[in-house]
Amino acid sequence: MNIILLGPPGAGKGTQAQRLVEERGMVQLSTGDMLRAARTSGTDMGKKVAAIMDAGQLVTDEIVIGLIEEKIREGNAAGFIFDGFPRTLGQADALNDLLSRNGVKLDAVIQLEVDDEALVDRIVNRAKEAVAAGGQARADDNEESLKVRLMEYYKKTSPLIGYYHARGDLRSVDGLQDVDAVAAAIAKALA
Repeated sequence: MNIILLGPPGAGKGTQAQRLVEERGMVQLSTGDMLRAARTSGTDMGKKVAAIMDAGQLVTDEIVIGLIEEKIREGNAAGFIFDGFPRTLGQADALNDLLSRNGVKLDAVIQLEVDDEALVDRIVNRAKEAVAAGGQARADDNEESLKVRLMEYYKKTSPLIGYYHARGDLRSVDGLQDVDAVAAAIAKALA
């Protein structure tokens, strides 16, 4: 099974992806993680990624698609979870082309629906909990950063909701439930 987890920053995509990895043996394709791994891999693609990132530039969609294609061609997974990709309609089209070229089917797009105010509260509390536990909050776990990230999400990524709905792939889940309830709702949506 191959799925996309879609939702704004802090909606719980990473948490739910990890559960799917543990419970179903799927592979999480987090573009951020893949870029960091490629950068230190020593491969030709990794050297290209490192040069771009070291120059402070954004990695192109073509490179991200290339990294995803490398992972898909390894073919040793019970399925893939696309986390953080696609973020734009152009990336969605590129992903469709990549999957088609490799004979891979997208089974579902799970939208984690959350209320913005509750999301801000969740992120602020996550930061407080990290500090209270003796750790550090993520640099972007604050209300101001989240509002900027939400604006980017609504401008660039939220159009994917209509895109995948029109294709019949979209399944919506209440992302404000507790972690176990969200996981159960995702399992039901994938059944």
